[in-house]
Amino acid sequence: MVEKHLHIVCYDVPYPTDYGGVYDIFYKIKSLYEEGVRIHLHCFEYGRGIQPELNRFCEEVIYYDRLPAFKCLTSNLPYIVCSRANQSLLDNLKKDNYPILMEGIHCTYYLHTGDLPGERCFVRLPNVEHLYYNKLAETTSSLPKKWYYKRESRLLFNYEKSLANKADFWTISQKDCVYFQSNLGYSTIDNMSIYVPEYHPVWQSGKGTFCLYHGNLAVDENEYAAIWLLENIFSDLKIPFVIAGHNPSGRLEKLAHKQLHTCIVSNPGDKELEDLIRKAQVNILPSFNLTGIKLKLINSLYNGRHCLLNTSGVDGSGLEACCTIANTSAQMKQEVQRLFNLPYTFETFERRMKVLKAAFGNKRNALQMIGWIFEGKPTYPGSFEQEMYLD
Repeated sequence: MVEKHLHIVCYDVPYPTDYGGVYDIFYKIKSLYEEGVRIHLHCFEYGRGIQPELNRFCEEVIYYDRLPAFKCLTSNLPYIVCSRANQSLLDNLKKDNYPILMEGIHCTYYLHTGDLPGERCFVRLPNVEHLYYNKLAETTSSLPKKWYYKRESRLLFNYEKSLANKADFWTISQKDCVYFQSNLGYSTIDNMSIYVPEYHPVWQSGKGTFCLYHGNLAVDENEYAAIWLLENIFSDLKIPFVIAGHNPSGRLEKLAHKQLHTCIVSNPGDKELEDLIRKAQVNILPSFNLTGIKLKLINSLYNGRHCLLNTSGVDGSGLEACCTIANTSAQMKQEVQRLFNLPYTFETFERRMKVLKAAFGNKRNALQMIGWIFEGKPTYPGSFEQEMYLD
């Protein structure tokens, strides 16, 4: 059997799996390794450190520094791209002719410049980045951040458009795939569901005692959502409400402790967060960003009871049937009250698990990628027949 070698270029170190962006990458690496792919991993490291766990699944792991911001100020490329220009990375990728999987637009600098041929390159697109950054600009209260996000969004729009059809691309949501096709001119693109952790879901009998919002609270979008819930939903409803996540701001902590029935859990560990999700009666997860799939939703669907979102939080995920959707504060208040008193039945749990099993499958995804990258199977758009690889 011919050995299958693959370079994977990551915008960050994909371990530990402590935020949504690295889940897809880490479990992809693990799944491809289990299917016999020999992985040469290239990571940009800017604070997460060297991670020996990655050596279990990779032939080699090489770490690179990002360029500091001041070296990118005069560039007409997005900062998330130009800061990842690294000659050592290019030299290492040119030592052989193995295919290259680039994780995110962030890692495509040398595809853009033409230093790497498009036929060797495959790009995973976790978001429509210019839309994502535009929403960050709308949700931040910091004027310097707002200026940076607006500028980055403008540069990303031009950059994403310029990359159309220079390689093969995957999105993680069908809605994003359609957007790239319809608005940015991509034709060599398809959708493939996110890689997920190895969940062991158990039906949560009984009734939870609070509502929960969780996320990385250092991200402006998530802080905005948490504050919106405090000010627009739980300022009137006297139902217990918990916010949990990494690095909340002083402003958010002050708001969360302003009322007796609301509180915040700062920097919970993985087990503590999972325990909160399991004990909540309602996982309430509104989103104010329209792209990608939120891993916190997937965690909540596998491990929790009722999930309440707005359309932006679930649209394009294929998981709409598993969720309750409310788009105004009045609707959300009404649904919080209803769901807080509604039993989460075993029948509801079974229906949800069937949807999740059909939507996600790491082995299925890995076999799809191997067929696409090493066997030249793709036709576009939306060509992949998932029934071929059902577990």
